[in-house]
Amino acid sequence: MEAITIALALLVTVVVSGVISRLMPLPVRRPLVQITLGALIGLAANWRVTLDPEIFFLLFLPPLLFLDGWRIPREELFKDGATILELALGPVVFTVVGMGLFIHWMVPAMPLAVAFALAAVVSPTDPIAGSAIAQRVPIPKRMMHILEGVSLLNDASGLVCLQFAIASALTGAFSIHDAVLNFLYVSFGGIAVGAGLAWIVGQIMNWISRRLGEDSGSQILISLLIPFSAYLVAEHIHGSGILAAVAAGLTMGFVESDRQALAIARIRRNTVWDVIQFTANGIISGSPSLLVQPVKQTMNLRDS
Repeated sequence: MEAITIALALLVTVVVSGVISRLMPLPVRRPLVQITLGALIGLAANWRVTLDPEIFFLLFLPPLLFLDGWRIPREELFKDGATILELALGPVVFTVVGMGLFIHWMVPAMPLAVAFALAAVVSPTDPIAGSAIAQRVPIPKRMMHILEGVSLLNDASGLVCLQFAIASALTGAFSIHDAVLNFLYVSFGGIAVGAGLAWIVGQIMNWISRRLGEDSGSQILISLLIPFSAYLVAEHIHGSGILAAVAAGLTMGFVESDRQALAIARIRRNTVWDVIQFTANGIISGSPSLLVQPVKQTMNLRDS
């Protein structure tokens, strides 16, 4: 019952944060309002909240990354693909390696894998900052597309580095040679799973639509299942579920460009996905703040 209460409280927080952010005289980002409301709820309610990273990753990351990959302009993405890859992967890997080695040099007692994990947390750039600047300063269309592609791959590459560093820290074994090989397997394995699964599902959906007609409800449900399926299959073969979700979204965009879906089906699907995106982003921002009360109690126990 407590879990249901917490879920409902988070949903109310998401709704209220949207109203408060619009009522405030100064422009305040909605995630900041959601974090504040979550902290207030966490202090007022005596909830013992525990966040399982695996469940958290599975519930929120696949649909959000899948949607970003699905909606990103594909022609511009491949037109400037080399630039996007350089800006998305190069700085992230350089930051993880450079900061990881620097942290390990500053704190020799910290294992190298733990230092890399800490560096991976701060390696991706902030996509919100880029969009906020774009709202105030006119940015060329091509540059905006590059920023969208970089922000999409930045998060994916940073999360892959973080997951790999955590796995190395838990196993206690770290080798540069093995790290490079495993990184390539994890990355390309996840991309292959996501792209292959989305292409197969897309072809089946096209075949059914041509012969039996379109069912908007079934198509929406299938689109919701694809990112989770790609994530789970990729993780099962020890690939990157995050990159699988991104690749699935990109592939679905190409598959759908080959057919003309009914307008009513597209409108309903876009509405459902907009609600999911709005809700998931709000819960991601507000849920960590619920840990304020457990952390406060832990600190009080240590002081006593």
